[in-house]
Order: sequence, then C-alpha cells, then structure tokens
Amino acid sequence: MDVSKLPKQTSRKDLIKRFKQLGYSGPHRGTGKHPEFMMKDGQPVKIPNEHRGGIGEVLLKRVLANAGISIEDWLP
Repeated sequence: MDVSKLPKQTSRKDLIKRFKQLGYSGPHRGTGKHPEFMMKDGQPVKIPNEHRGGIGEVLLKRVLANAGISIEDWLP
C-alpha cells in the first residue's frame, strides 16, 4: 500500500460516508466498551472514535487493512 496517496487527515464522517459508498452498513453500536463498527457480508470492521483533527493516515491504513480494502479501492 502506498500511504502517500492517503490524505493526511480524514474526518470520521468522511470515513463512514466512504464505507457506505463501498457497501458497508452502519455504524453499528458495540456493546459495553466495544467500539462502533461497520458491517459488510457479515464481517465487522471497527471504526475509530472521533479524533481531534481527524483520523491520521497511519490509523486509516490500519482500518483499511482490517477491512481488506486497498488504497486504490478506497480512493474515489
């Protein structure tokens, strides 16, 4: 993955919007201390809580890797 193509910061709102464009549902609330997640084909993907200044490219890369989404598929 070429991290340099990713934006330096992504808002949580934009993260959720892009997941929905890729066919994910949610965000769904976790139970107790479990984080919110997006769901596609029965597979949950944890999404980060709101971050001051947005979600950095390193964290975004980890979220995408957990979801099995390439940077090329992520970028519009």
